[in-house]
Amino acid sequence: MTSTLLDLKLEPLGPHFGAVVHGVDLADASDAEVRAVRAALVDRKVLFFRDQRLDDDAQVNLGRRIGELTVSHPVVEGVDEAHPEVYALDSADNGFADVWHTDVTFMKRPPLGSILRAVTLPPTGGDTNWADAELAYNSLAAPVRQLVDQLTAVHDGTREFGYYLAQRRGGQGNVWDGDLVTRLDPVEHPVVRVHPETGRRSLFVNPGFTAHIVGVSEHESRAILDLLYAHLTKPEHIVRHRWQPGDVAMWDNRSTAHYANRDYDDQRRVMHRITLRGDIPVGPTRR
Repeated sequence: MTSTLLDLKLEPLGPHFGAVVHGVDLADASDAEVRAVRAALVDRKVLFFRDQRLDDDAQVNLGRRIGELTVSHPVVEGVDEAHPEVYALDSADNGFADVWHTDVTFMKRPPLGSILRAVTLPPTGGDTNWADAELAYNSLAAPVRQLVDQLTAVHDGTREFGYYLAQRRGGQGNVWDGDLVTRLDPVEHPVVRVHPETGRRSLFVNPGFTAHIVGVSEHESRAILDLLYAHLTKPEHIVRHRWQPGDVAMWDNRSTAHYANRDYDDQRRVMHRITLRGDIPVGPTRR
């Protein structure tokens, strides 16, 4: 079943979440196609493109046409000097993402979205799953929505990247949002984020980087977060992508979380990612 959104041929993967985009060559897309992809990204939250012919240069060029690019990561260097925007997730260098997370929420201004390209794939395994954080919020019971609307959470990247920053970068990370990253100070974000383009609400906590809920006990924080994580990752909130050579995925980081399966033994898996500069998350209770 296919439908058309802004002249794009989309194959929906769910009623409101995920789509395969047909008929678009990302390396040579017209301005109108890029605008339509950008609109579909917000509408469907995660998009998949088959049989693409991007290299690092073309991936960076595509990202610049969609939005403003960040450096590869606040802490991790780019893939090479010519491509400081490209973050290489290489299983041979501990480049795994087998925990549910939303990219870089441990910074004050997390990315708007990400574009991920398959470079080297294992013979089997290595699928990536995305969760619809907007649907997860909407499917909570009303009293629970009222509770989480009021909450703030602390996000901390130290567990995942503190060692890398200290030992592999000598305490000197990258320039993120205009500042050189020399330490990973915890930041606070609303537990429920209001999307700056649609005004819709999504859960904005993730097991990868959310440390605790502000203003409640440790026991209460853990219980609330465990409830939200279990709800966010229910099967009906998820699309799963089985990678093929030439695949590109693009997702809205403001309304999704994702998880890369680590089920390919010692086979190598390499993915190249770029991220689009985002804004400071705003919750529903901001005046």
